[in-house]
Amino acid sequence: MRLLCLSNGHGEDIIALRILQALQHHPDCPTIYALPIVGEGHVYQTAGVPLIGSVKAMPSGGFVYMDGRQLARDLQGGLITLTLDQIKAVRSWANEGGASLILAVGDIVPMLFAWISGVPFAFVGTAKSEYYLRDETGWLPRSSWWDDRIERSTGCIYQPWDRWLMQRPQCKAVFPRDRITSQILQRFNVPAFDLGNPMMDGLELNGLELNGSPLDRPENSSDWSASRPLTLALIPGSRPPEVFANWELILRSLDGVVEARPVNCLAAIAPKLDLDEFHQQLLTYRWQQTNENSYTIGLSNKKSTLTLIPGQFAECIQKSDVAIALAGTATEQFVGLGKPVITMPGAGPQFTPAFAEAQTRLLGASVTLVSQPNQVADALRSLLNNPDHLSAIAENGRRRMGNPGAADRIAQQLIWQMQKIS
Repeated sequence: MRLLCLSNGHGEDIIALRILQALQHHPDCPTIYALPIVGEGHVYQTAGVPLIGSVKAMPSGGFVYMDGRQLARDLQGGLITLTLDQIKAVRSWANEGGASLILAVGDIVPMLFAWISGVPFAFVGTAKSEYYLRDETGWLPRSSWWDDRIERSTGCIYQPWDRWLMQRPQCKAVFPRDRITSQILQRFNVPAFDLGNPMMDGLELNGLELNGSPLDRPENSSDWSASRPLTLALIPGSRPPEVFANWELILRSLDGVVEARPVNCLAAIAPKLDLDEFHQQLLTYRWQQTNENSYTIGLSNKKSTLTLIPGQFAECIQKSDVAIALAGTATEQFVGLGKPVITMPGAGPQFTPAFAEAQTRLLGASVTLVSQPNQVADALRSLLNNPDHLSAIAENGRRRMGNPGAADRIAQQLIWQMQKIS
């Protein structure tokens, strides 16, 4: 048996690799190949998964849908030639024969590639969720009448052309990111399986259980200025140069926070980012360096700390109470632990006002969206003074993001589907 994994983005590559690694632990593991449609597939290469076809990093980094100018830059960078070469490579792989399955991870683009191949495929939908349109109580209000009318008209976050591909006999299984999306797709006769979200896999720390928010506070310590230490995760994203602009917004937001109470800040810095820029901005905002990656600010009896933690995302979010985040997948993972996030729009290309607003619909009560950095302190105070809201946030995050173990469950379903094919 052979399996080809198609994915279209760095986050999608990571999710796909979790499923592939779960497959590799199965006694009936197929021969695995991958083709990252966006980027160069470093995630696959580091893990030793062989690539087929051409790969190339485009100027947009995969965010062409957010800005027409990004699409223009990608076209100038050879997007059309790259796409045609990749489709040719997928067809060539499919024509080699034998029991074969394609795993498409992301959105309609890898699913379309899979359909063009002519071989059976499965789809992991990472980009769309019914939570963008509705929650368990009904439709969500939209600021734009046009968006509201159009998105409700088809009764599903996945448009008719998406569902048409999912309804083909060639499509053997669809794995949506949450239960509500699975239930809606099943109404359209899509072979959707509610097996959870692989985003929540791989976040465990030395047996640390993903239960209970560390924000559980004694009854006599509910005030925001209480002496209980509070740990903030700072999540600026991962894509330069946007990440550095986001970092400055986060540092500006901390001005009001540290004036009110001491906090311990853990900055989740993506691997391979230049730490010098983070250090320089910290010094600009009057943080005093104490050792290589640690800083303090404030008086001795009211001192806050900040530590840069490159490449240790799981450690950072597990040890934090609240996040100040301008990121996509990382924000969702933090929410999935049952913890609250405060966010604000950046300049893009990813974390624009439109993206931030959409994220609040996706994640619901777990995300507090403010318009300016100086509003973060008040938002944090409001959160910590409302224990009932914090309890609702803990339940909301786990419901929307699911339990760990999805990669194993999806891998098992893929094995069953491949056994049927063979």
